[in-house]
Amino acid sequence: MHVVIVGCGRVGSTLGKELTAAGHTVAVIDRKPEAFSRLGEKFSGQKIVGIGFDRDTLIEAGIQKAGALASVTNGDNSNILIARVAREEFGIERVVARIYDPKRAEIYERLGIATVATVKWTSERILRRILPELPAIEWTDPSAKVVLVERELPKHLVGKRVITLDSATARVVAIRRLGSAMIPTTDTVVQEGDVAYVSAEISSLAAFDAELAASRNGKGH
Repeated sequence: MHVVIVGCGRVGSTLGKELTAAGHTVAVIDRKPEAFSRLGEKFSGQKIVGIGFDRDTLIEAGIQKAGALASVTNGDNSNILIARVAREEFGIERVVARIYDPKRAEIYERLGIATVATVKWTSERILRRILPELPAIEWTDPSAKVVLVERELPKHLVGKRVITLDSATARVVAIRRLGSAMIPTTDTVVQEGDVAYVSAEISSLAAFDAELAASRNGKGH
């Protein structure tokens, strides 16, 4: 696949090197020629000096044959503009824009532009390392609104149906049992030692954990 990357900072250069190493063709666009030094001497892709939302620059970068575009400059406005040009003018379906403002990220996600909300995503990862006792978050969506978490199910729930843990904003999507994972059915019951993978809105995660804590104390379910 041919990929166009706009922005040759730490993220853009890392993407460029990893994509070429995986056998893809890559064109990297940046306004500053010196930025390309981050790609190293072995980089085999194109290096194009220009503005990422300029139509001629994108054509030079091979946008017309590209399967994907990543806009990872330091500016939210530029990244969104570039993403929209790629989607609306060139019909690129796989477009990702890095966004620092999480509120903007939510808006553009609704418009169909995949975004990575840098601040929220990074904060969650840092907290996970600073406070390892926090329950693990396995995955966070780009707008940082939905998470996939791993939770050990308390003994108090043994014998109860897994489906009773579900709510409008949190659902058990898989169970790990004796080292093997499975998708629970409506009849699956909790066994001792079960670990649940729960997809939840991050705003409701505290309530879900509170229910599990109550169960541990024999007060819930």
